[in-house]
Amino acid sequence: MISCAYNHIKGNIPSEFAYLSSLQYLYAGVNQLAGRFPQAILNLSTLVGLDLVLNGLSGEVPPNICTSLPNLQIFILGGNFFLGNIPSSFTNASNLNQIDLFGNNFTGLVPTAIGKLTKLWWLNLQQNQLQARSREEWEFLDNLSNCTELQMLSLSWNRLSGHLPSSLGNLSNQLQHLYLAQNQLSGYFPSGIANLRNLIGVSLGGNHFAGVVPEWIGTLKTLQLIALHTNFFTGSIPSSLSNLSRLGDLYLPFNQFIGHIPPSFGNFPMLQRLDISNNNLRGRIPMEIFRIPTIFLIDLSFNKLDGQLPTTIGSAKQLVNLGLSSNKLSGDIPNTLAECESLEDIELDSNVFSGSIPTLLGNITSLKFLNFSTNNLTGPIPASLGNLQLLEKLDLSFNHLTGEVPTKGIFKNATAVQIDGNKGLCGGALELHMLACVVMPSNSSRHMDSLVLKVVIPIASMVSLAMVIFCLLLWRGKQKSEYLSLPTFSTKFPKVSFNDLARATQGFSASNLIGRGRYSSVYQGKMVDDGNEVAIKVFNLETRGAQKSFIAECNALRNLRHRNLVPILTVCSSIDSNGNDFKALLYKFMPRGDLHKLLYSNQDYEGSSNGNLLTMAQRMNIMVDVADALEYLHHNNQEAMVHCDLSLAIFFWMII
Repeated sequence: MISCAYNHIKGNIPSEFAYLSSLQYLYAGVNQLAGRFPQAILNLSTLVGLDLVLNGLSGEVPPNICTSLPNLQIFILGGNFFLGNIPSSFTNASNLNQIDLFGNNFTGLVPTAIGKLTKLWWLNLQQNQLQARSREEWEFLDNLSNCTELQMLSLSWNRLSGHLPSSLGNLSNQLQHLYLAQNQLSGYFPSGIANLRNLIGVSLGGNHFAGVVPEWIGTLKTLQLIALHTNFFTGSIPSSLSNLSRLGDLYLPFNQFIGHIPPSFGNFPMLQRLDISNNNLRGRIPMEIFRIPTIFLIDLSFNKLDGQLPTTIGSAKQLVNLGLSSNKLSGDIPNTLAECESLEDIELDSNVFSGSIPTLLGNITSLKFLNFSTNNLTGPIPASLGNLQLLEKLDLSFNHLTGEVPTKGIFKNATAVQIDGNKGLCGGALELHMLACVVMPSNSSRHMDSLVLKVVIPIASMVSLAMVIFCLLLWRGKQKSEYLSLPTFSTKFPKVSFNDLARATQGFSASNLIGRGRYSSVYQGKMVDDGNEVAIKVFNLETRGAQKSFIAECNALRNLRHRNLVPILTVCSSIDSNGNDFKALLYKFMPRGDLHKLLYSNQDYEGSSNGNLLTMAQRMNIMVDVADALEYLHHNNQEAMVHCDLSLAIFFWMII
């Protein structure tokens, strides 16, 4: 045996390995190997286990590999850059029991010969470009019924399409893990799954399945994971799910479920994650779900739930993440919320909560993110929130809060606190730029003069400017009959992988970096396939909140169509070369540079010249274009759009 995994070995397997005629196990995964498949390995006819996972190997895998290695039992090449067809010579290694080729660029069909490997228990082909469209191309699934010891099958993140064959139900009764997510599968919920009585995890997310989820799913007693996210499932959520006593993770977001959340969900004894966000659920939140002893994530955001937040929420002692954003919840925020002593993230924004912010929230010492924005909260900001040493982000904007802003703790950091839209607040740290909390003297002519200078004149100036912009909008509306237009690129989002983006940015080189934010970095790249210049926004998923920022940005941008907004081209949700989650957005690249620099350029600005200076007319045109885009976001978009500061870099502008 030779095991040198988890090091920094570069180059390729030396040719001298061909002389190791008795070698049985070669484990060289998680290194920096590069180049073609090592030819020396083909001479090791005694090899039983081969693991080259997570390296930089590329090219085609020799089609006769299993002819040269007839004793092979473990075959792991995942996380490389191999391409071409998967070798069909597997039948020559009849003892193969583990095949793992995830995260490569294999194309074509899944070889039907895999079905002859009767000892196969692990088959992982996810994150490739394999396809199956017609009934004939799905023949491999029919043959897999011969693999009677199969326990794990993953075909996620490929290009499989159409309806799943009924032969899915003929797979081994020992099958425990079935992962078919992120393909283009369609039809109703696969009925063959009902025969797989020992399933532990099933993932069908990111497809085009429709119809209702059948009640019989509650009879699969061993299920611990159900992931049906990002499909078109409709109807009510099956109440029979509550019969699954071992269920730990239930993911149903981004579907079209209607009705109520079953109160019987409170019977789950082991549920840890419950995500039913982005559906059309109505009614009240069942108080029973907060009594699940193991629950640590509840996300019900972006539904139509109403009523009050149950006071039983204080029973959720293990709760870490609570997401209830964008519903119609009302009433007071219960004081019992402070009894959830493990909370790190509370998202209650975009509801109609009223009353005051509970002072006891200052006792949740683990709290990192608190968002109560866009509600009807009143009263002062509790000074106790300043005692939360781990608090990283506090958003109380667009409420009706009054009084003095605290000055301790997070309130010292103006970039971490958002309190705009509360007209009754004053004081606070100087960086917040709030009005001072002062007692105005009465019967003072000097005070009246000061009021005119500080309030009336600025307001009059702003009104005048607004009238000028309004007039320009009317004039431009007459000149251009089509102010809104669809993007010129195809409405179908192309599929790109991490490898595509790595090549486009020269391995995310620092020389390609054009911007950096709290949750992400933006790179300029040139796609290898078509040569198009793109801007690639890569999310730093190690930063708290980046995952939620990615999902929120996808929701916000997927339906935007306006000439002054940079169009999104596609999205990439994959894993990187180290096996970590990777998420990025691709935008059309704007080649004219930084608008901010141009707006504020002068003759003394480094690199500027008189030819680059903007005239007043050009500046007004830019202001009108920006205002028009904002007007579209606020009034003409299909969904409500909430934003904070305005980044001029997102606008596509043109000097006429």
